Amino acid sequence: MAELADGAADAPLLDDTGRLVDPCYAVDLAAEPTDPDTVDRAVAAALRCDRLLIGLADGHTLDAGARHLAKAMDLTLAPRGLAVGSAFVCGELEEVTDAVASAPQAALTLGQVLRATEELSASAALDVESLAYSTLLGGAEFRRWLTERGPRPAPPPAEQPVLIERAGEHLTITLNRPERRNAYGREMRDALVDALRVAAMDDSVRRVLLTGEGPDFCSGGDLDEFGSTPDPATAHFLRTAAGAGLLLDRVAAKVTVEVHGACVGAGIELPAFAARVRAAQGTTFRLPEVSMGLIPGAGGTVSIPRRIGRWRTLWLALTGHRLDARTALSWGLVDAVAE
Repeated sequence: MAELADGAADAPLLDDTGRLVDPCYAVDLAAEPTDPDTVDRAVAAALRCDRLLIGLADGHTLDAGARHLAKAMDLTLAPRGLAVGSAFVCGELEEVTDAVASAPQAALTLGQVLRATEELSASAALDVESLAYSTLLGGAEFRRWLTERGPRPAPPPAEQPVLIERAGEHLTITLNRPERRNAYGREMRDALVDALRVAAMDDSVRRVLLTGEGPDFCSGGDLDEFGSTPDPATAHFLRTAAGAGLLLDRVAAKVTVEVHGACVGAGIELPAFAARVRAAQGTTFRLPEVSMGLIPGAGGTVSIPRRIGRWRTLWLALTGHRLDARTALSWGLVDAVAE
């Protein structure tokens, strides 16, 4: 902690060629007792640092100063059994640093977005997310992922990508592409937005239930469509003007989402906006975008941190770990798990 306070993480982030140098900096929070002045200087250094700051809580107790500094970190890794809040997660430093090294531009961008949007309104935060996501669409890391994926044909058209059923004051919206694991492509997005507009504009709709057909609620963005937008600027305006996240946030109080199977990317980013999320037994949650050179782009940098904190959100996105339903419940990512 003293080293951070004295500027150890303040070295230039870029070399002469523009390459990122040492994008992570680890801080041992349990190394020594902390005096208030050192804590204050360390927090100030953390807030101005442009690297990802990873706290290490190797001991089973942390003093108040260390816990305060942990909240200024991007993520703090703790041993199992340490009673901690949402700023901490059990994990290994090497796993995190390897993930950052494989996609440093996306990882650093995600950290910056999570910090910048923590206190913003949902609308403003979604704009920041979209600008960052669209920037990364033009980056080398996403181009590398596209090259490794190889060319893909466009997905076949869907007759009814979303089903809508109205019964009095109840509106049921069902994702309806089970043959594609309800991949969140353009057609499904547009149909979902149309359905949510009904809920937003019609005050007689008091309750909305969002579900998915087939074995998975939603397997995330349709990979066959990735890279198909004409340019990053157009991608930004499509994401903000035509996205479902802001509408879900507006009608969140009357929305319940029932999730099951795999919830990947948008498959948890969108449900996390709702007032209530119920998960079936065996449901799993995953954020794979950083490994593709991107960040969550369906609203996940806004909806998920408001449920589980920016620290655990970063860990999920960096590592790509599958989160089981019980852990998701204990973290607050879902509100109930079916017995």
